[in-house]
Amino acid sequence: MTHSALNTTATEQSQAILGWREWVTLPELNLEHIKAKIDTGARSSALHAFAIEPYRKQNQRWVMFAIHPEQNNTDIVIECHAAIKDRRMVSDSGGHKQRRYVIETQLLLGSAIISAEMTLTNRDSMLFRMLIGRTTLNDRFLIDPSASFCQGIPNTSSSL
Repeated sequence: MTHSALNTTATEQSQAILGWREWVTLPELNLEHIKAKIDTGARSSALHAFAIEPYRKQNQRWVMFAIHPEQNNTDIVIECHAAIKDRRMVSDSGGHKQRRYVIETQLLLGSAIISAEMTLTNRDSMLFRMLIGRTTLNDRFLIDPSASFCQGIPNTSSSL
């Protein structure tokens, strides 16, 4: 076995495995059990948002947005508020550029608590309300593209 193979094995043993889709909780946004697509081809993570309205709160830039946390169910609407971290141009999978608000929020994925940047965009036409890109994954996990929901539903009561 080569030296690099030994290092890879040691790294793999210390990293949790994710499937191509996982359950995620965003506790600061009061979003529980949202299905996310794990997308190593995407640099940034994206969260479904509509009715996006920027505002000022104590001299800081904030954004209010609404989300339908379940695909194909517009009856459930959750209003979210977050500080704006940035506003940047993002290319979608079709190469179309869009200027999006960027927030930073805690993400609970399995037992991992991650501070993650999320761009806000309308994902009504997409299969998943949330996409987790490689910047959020940041060498914390190994991805098994043949598996789904390897981490189960996050347990918010014991993790936060």
